[in-house]
Amino acid sequence: MKIGNLDIGKKAILAPMAEVTDAPFRQICREHGAGLTFTQMVSAKGVVENAFATLKVLAFSQSEKPIGVQLLGSDPEYIAKAIHELHSFKPDLIDLNCGCSVPNVCRIGLGASILDKPDLLEKLVKTMVKAAGKIPVSVKIRVGGDRQHVTLMRNAKIIEDNGASLITVHARFRSDSYKQEADWSWIGKVKEAVSIPVVGNGSLFEPEECLRMMNQTGCDSVFIARGALGNPFIFSRLNAMLSTGKDPGKPKIDEVASAALRHLSLLIKDSGQLQGVKKARKHMIWYFRSFKGISSFIEKIYSLEEAPLVEEYISEHADKIKKNVYPEEDLSSISQSFKDRVLFWMNEKQTQEVAKQ
Repeated sequence: MKIGNLDIGKKAILAPMAEVTDAPFRQICREHGAGLTFTQMVSAKGVVENAFATLKVLAFSQSEKPIGVQLLGSDPEYIAKAIHELHSFKPDLIDLNCGCSVPNVCRIGLGASILDKPDLLEKLVKTMVKAAGKIPVSVKIRVGGDRQHVTLMRNAKIIEDNGASLITVHARFRSDSYKQEADWSWIGKVKEAVSIPVVGNGSLFEPEECLRMMNQTGCDSVFIARGALGNPFIFSRLNAMLSTGKDPGKPKIDEVASAALRHLSLLIKDSGQLQGVKKARKHMIWYFRSFKGISSFIEKIYSLEEAPLVEEYISEHADKIKKNVYPEEDLSSISQSFKDRVLFWMNEKQTQEVAKQ
């Protein structure tokens, strides 16, 4: 898939996620084959006003390229000013979030509420393309507000006609919860209707699901969010399937433990021991959630505050898993709970804070 001068082939894209897609997580996913990563979503207003919290999550090094920035905003003037500020960071892609369905975000005219305002969407895209210059612009959208208000095709044409280089389609309605399955057929309809690249998004947790979405819809790449949590292997497995047609299979416990320890070390290097360990806890849980012993792991990991103790415990836990020490657990129930509730990720309060910045 080519976006401006950027060509990532069919490699998957790491979606922006609040409190998740920091530099260490982006690096782990890049090391496992992500074609493009995103910083956490940032407020256009926060960028313009140089809000500390916004600039902190926006920062990235040039070694991380290719990398994208996703803006949350609905004021064309702020959007234009924000993009002018972003030029100094030199991102490879600037995306407008028209997919966030958090009620309090939509209530103030941001995110998916823009789907119902074609004139505003047109103005925003046109403004972004003009301000971005040579930096490609993309827009993430949903199918519509609900099943009585399907706006996808209209909005896709608006985005294409006003100069955007890419459309990401989250194949759900604004009113849908994560318990409702994404309807990938909508992605295929957009792909048939526009000439610019289309990226598919919605319920991608395994590489075979990513490949099936590509084959069924013709989309040029896929946007992976929850499926990458504790699972950067999804990128390398998908790349292997694309190149050889074969899935190398789920990682063994040693590979999972090695990635978890690598992630922990990156977090500590980035944030220091105290904050690094605190940030690592949710990630460590995500890495080990598919193995027996996860209940005791969750209980123990929150009692550890020093990096050497966390490292030692992870190694011990992995060894116990290999030796089959832990009793049987209902891992399918844990997995479904993770998918339905989006454990530890992007709750409404966090998203509202981004909108306020």
